[in-house]
Formats: sequence, structure tokens, C-alpha cells
Amino acid sequence: MQQCYDVAVIGAGHAGCEAANATAKMGFKTLLLTINFNNIAFMPCNPSVGGPGKGNLVREVDALGGLIGRNTDRAHLQMRALNTNKGPAVRALRAQADKHLYQQLMQNYLEQQPLITIRQGEVVALDPAKNHWRITLSTGLKYEVLAVVIATGTFLRGKVHIGGLSFPSGPQGQHPAIAFGEFLEAQGIKFKRFKTGTPARVRKRSLNFAVMAEQPGDQLEHGFSYWLRWNPREPVSCWLTYTNEKTHEIIRRNLHLAPMYCGAITGVGTRYCPAIENKVVNFPQRERHQVFIEPEGLNTDEMYIAGLSSSLPEEIQDQFIRTVPGLEKVEIVRPGYAIEYDVIAPEQLTTSLQIRGWPGVFSAGQLNGTSGYEEAAAQGIMAGINAGLYLKGEQPFVLHRNEAYIGVLIDDLITKENNEPYRVMTSRAEFRLSLRQDNADLRLTEYGHRFNLISNEEYDRFQAKRQRIAEKLSYLEQNQITPGSEAAQALQDAVGVTVQQRMSLKQLLKMPAVKVSALWALFAPEQIFTLEDEVVENYIKYEGYLEREAKMAARLAKMEEKKIPEDFDYTVVPNLSFIAREKLSKLRPATIGQAGRISGVSPADLNTLLIWLTRSGRR
Repeated sequence: MQQCYDVAVIGAGHAGCEAANATAKMGFKTLLLTINFNNIAFMPCNPSVGGPGKGNLVREVDALGGLIGRNTDRAHLQMRALNTNKGPAVRALRAQADKHLYQQLMQNYLEQQPLITIRQGEVVALDPAKNHWRITLSTGLKYEVLAVVIATGTFLRGKVHIGGLSFPSGPQGQHPAIAFGEFLEAQGIKFKRFKTGTPARVRKRSLNFAVMAEQPGDQLEHGFSYWLRWNPREPVSCWLTYTNEKTHEIIRRNLHLAPMYCGAITGVGTRYCPAIENKVVNFPQRERHQVFIEPEGLNTDEMYIAGLSSSLPEEIQDQFIRTVPGLEKVEIVRPGYAIEYDVIAPEQLTTSLQIRGWPGVFSAGQLNGTSGYEEAAAQGIMAGINAGLYLKGEQPFVLHRNEAYIGVLIDDLITKENNEPYRVMTSRAEFRLSLRQDNADLRLTEYGHRFNLISNEEYDRFQAKRQRIAEKLSYLEQNQITPGSEAAQALQDAVGVTVQQRMSLKQLLKMPAVKVSALWALFAPEQIFTLEDEVVENYIKYEGYLEREAKMAARLAKMEEKKIPEDFDYTVVPNLSFIAREKLSKLRPATIGQAGRISGVSPADLNTLLIWLTRSGRR
């Protein structure tokens, strides 16, 4: 028996949920396939969302009409504002979520969407047929679809390691996707092996919080989502403790039992979230490392011990964990482990996340070599939108590096040969002052509404907000303050700034000591400080820097306008260096701008290529 859908999304993790929601909102009948129906939007590692760079991704997905921000706001246990004493480019939100509630909310939402059908089943084959694709499940059931999004996470030929024990598995003991990985490889898909890991989970009642430092949440006026009414909960605390020399000595003494050091693991792990074994080996001068004790939910006694990710044997994990203050009587609920899995080699992806040579088949999430729920969600919504545009016969949707962190993420994935799981960071974004978390809706909501992911009611609210921001900017520019006036004296009393010449409120706001809230209190007391005032203040205070970034973006746009044919033969270009010819032929950049960001392509190579393309175009 065969059933027909417009789109099939293979995998119901954070990428798959966003992709299915996007295609359904665009009007396409969508099949969402998952190995385990009970683990939709599963959080196999730390149930936290956001942080520097990652928080920007969450707000961008939300601005496009995605789900991760809304769902996190509903399921949060605590919310914190990070880097508040630093510049706006690196400020971020981070939430600790109730992982079970997060899953429940996501599943309930998807089940209510009339164009989404969720089905449990293991995909074993994806075959091209006339004008469509045929999906085969392990039970023999077949589906015919016009487009596919593959979002298999870490399940594709997943292999778990705990000490000397290793076995095929997905995260947290789930069934892996062995057959599908073997099928795709047989069809010519090239894979690399990456590794990730997770720490033990421990029983809350076995911990001594009295010797730890409490990490309470912040009382904030907003969460991640632009569209939900913020409903803060009483924050649930996290806790901070540290490893010590006893911890490190036990680990050093047992390194020969660690899969990473005895040769059992061949996959490459991330530098930015290392196992405790790597920390001890790579930073021998460090006397201690941070350990955060974080709740996994309101209705569970399970706690996550961030900072102690390990794949050592379970009895060794028990030994070194007990040396950490507050964990002396710990009861392990689940041991830590490492997991190896397949990731698709980046040269096989286009800017739309379509797999080259597989028309209508898109890839998203950890399968593309990223780490983190946020990166997965960002790719999922982009792959879903592009699957919908493919079915409509329209041009792909590509965000550029100056438009969004999502653009930085995807561009880095397809132009850089990442040899470890990729993680978004603010340092990767050259336009990070323009890509702040406070203005993601101003940058991206027009797109979300165009693709029907943002409702008309939400779009009307957005337009009203944009109008209010414009009015506030105009008010600050047009109204002035004069020396010796009552307002000038009130300003000096309030913030210690002396007005020595006539100036606009906009000029006044450029001073470091002056905040927009102080100006409203003095000149427009009827104004209530809101989130949009953060946008107004950042725009004015950093206007010069933002203009500089805009000029850089304009130069970049010119390079992005110079397209390179997908089948271009780099061997015919004289004077290209060997490494440039090899890298360009492998990664197949879509534009001159992308070619310039490939490691090994020099400015001379780029100039040679540009001249050749110009002459070829004239011919």
C-alpha cells in the first residue's frame, strides 16, 4: 500500500519539527516520520536553550514564525539574561527548560496542525521515481512524496560508547537508523563521523546543595518569543560547584579506559563542549573546572551535571563524581556516554540545504555537522521553507551573513570544511552588532509573513511596533534641550550630565551615561519603557558602527551578486593555485563572495577567477 504526501520530513527532533511546521504553514500536506513517537522534540543533552549566538538563532527562528522560542517560553524553568554588562552584540537570553513539558507541548501543537500527519516508523530507503520520491519503512509500508527533508540528528548509524562497551544506539538508548545510513551511502552520499557526549544524570535527593553556589533565574520582562504574551514562572534554581585535584587524579589514572584515548572512538568531537577527560588532559594547569547542577523538569528527580560529560566506565564515573563538593553521596540515574554518528560531507549541500544531485531532497540539523538544538531548529525552518518553495517552483530562500546568524551558520557549513561539530558563536559573525537579539523581528518578520509562517494578526502587531519605533526615533531627533533650562537641570540631577549647548535628545542619547528610559522619564513621562526602546537606544548609541557595518554589507552584496555556474569547470581557469582549484571544485561555491570565504582560496585566486568569469560572460 502506498500513501501520498507533498512533503516527508524524516526525523522529529528540533530540525524536523521546524521543517514540518514550515511546509504545513505554506500549505503542503506533510508527513512527519519518527523512530519513536514518544520522543518528538527530545532533548537528549542539557535541556537548556539559548546563550550567546545561540539565543540570537532562537529569536531569528521565532521572527520567521518558528516554534523553538514559543515552546521554550512555555516550558522554561528559569530564564537568565547573559552579558548584560557588555555590548548589545553579545547580550543573550538563556533558558533552562522542562524537557518533558517541552516535548509534550511540541507534540500537542504538531498533532493539532491539519496538514501534518505524524507517523512512527523507521525509514530504510529513499528511491527516486517519476517526478517524486518513494520512501520505504522497515515494515514495508511505502509513501510517495514530492519533496523530502532529512533531519535524522545523531541517529544515523549511531554508536554509543561507555568505557569498553560499545553498541549501535541512538541517544539515551533509542533505536538507531542503521539501514537508512547504509542505504544513503550506497546511493553515493558521502559521510563523515562526528562524536558528541553527555554527562551522567543524578538523583536530586542525593545531592547536598548547602555546599554549592545557587544560580537563580532572573526576573525578566520578556522571553524569547516576539509573539507570545510573556508568562514568567517562579524560577527554579541551578547550582554551581567545582571539580578538584582528586577528581582529576581519578580521571588521569583511568584514561586508558576512556574510548577517546584507547582508540575505540574515531569520530571527532566539539572543542567547545569537551568531555571532562579532555579538560583534564588539555588543561593540566587548571586546578578546578565548573560543574553546573541543572534540573531536567518540575516532575522529575533527575538532574543534569553540566561540565562532567564522560564516556568512562560507569563505576569510574561514580568514583570521580563523588569527589565533587555536594555530590559525595550521589546516586547516578543514567551514566554518561559518547555517541558517534554520520554527518553529511558539506560539499554535497547547496545554499538552500538541498543535497546536490537529489532534486527536492533537503538536509537539516546535526546530520549537517552542527551541534545544538538551536542550530538544528534554524536549519529545519530554512530547509522546510525551501522545500515549500521547491514545490512552488520558486527561487530558494537564502539568508546572507549580514541578515541573520542563520545566514552565518549555513554559509559556514557549506564553505568551510568543518572538522568538528559546528557551533554558532558571536565571534563567527562579522556583522554581529547589526544581528542583535533585540532586532531579529525587524530583520526577518517580513520573510516569515511572506511564507505564511507569521499570521496576519501577528504581522499587524509587528507593523504597529515598527511604527512606534520610527515615531520614537523621530521624537528624539526633533526635540531639543537647551543649557540652563529646567529640563537641563533635571537631567543633571538625574544622570550627572551637564548640557553645555543646544542639542537634540538623539545627540544626548549618544552619551554613555544617558539612557533612553531617563529621557522618557524627563520629557515623555507617559511613555512606558518597553523592549522596543532597547532597539531605539541601540540604534542611536551605535549608529556610526551600524553605518560602517552597512557599508561592509553593501560591498559583500556586490560579491554575492557575482554568480558562479553550478557546473563550472575550475580546471580551465589558468593561474589558479592547486589548492584553490581543489577546494573550489569540491565545495562548489554559488557566488564569488562564498568562494572568497573558502579556506585556501587567496585574494589572487579570487581575482583570477573573477576575471575569467567576466571574460566568459562576455563571450
